[in-house]
Amino acid sequence: MWNGEKSISLSKLCILLFMCLLVVTVAFAPWLTRWFLDFSRAELKGTEPFFLATIYAGFVPAAYLLYSLLRLLRRIEAEQVFTTENVERLRLISWSCFAGAGISFVSVFYYFPWVFVAVAAAFMGLIVRVVKNMVAQAVALQNEVDYTV
Repeated sequence: MWNGEKSISLSKLCILLFMCLLVVTVAFAPWLTRWFLDFSRAELKGTEPFFLATIYAGFVPAAYLLYSLLRLLRRIEAEQVFTTENVERLRLISWSCFAGAGISFVSVFYYFPWVFVAVAAAFMGLIVRVVKNMVAQAVALQNEVDYTV
């Protein structure tokens, strides 16, 4: 039977897989970039340094986001759901999404399809921000109930 514990385990496994993919992407970025540029039919000659800059700059918020998600899941697994630490973690996750959106948006100047990544990342940051606000309200309500006699 599927339950919350299995769901958390699956989520943690997916995060670890994405972490591995991120490390592999950064490790093989020069090769992947050359392959993409050779494969692409677009006129992208001379843009390899820009693609590499986008990949390396995007690594930082992506890695921090995945690390933060893992920390958040560990707290949920320990039944620490409505805490100020989780609110802060969600805030940092949303800023990681916005940072990725900014990096992608800047990258539009050399390759327009980055705009789709920028919009998706910004939208995800917005969704996480709304969830963060909801959890913050739940924490405030829980604190109020805890201090009521």
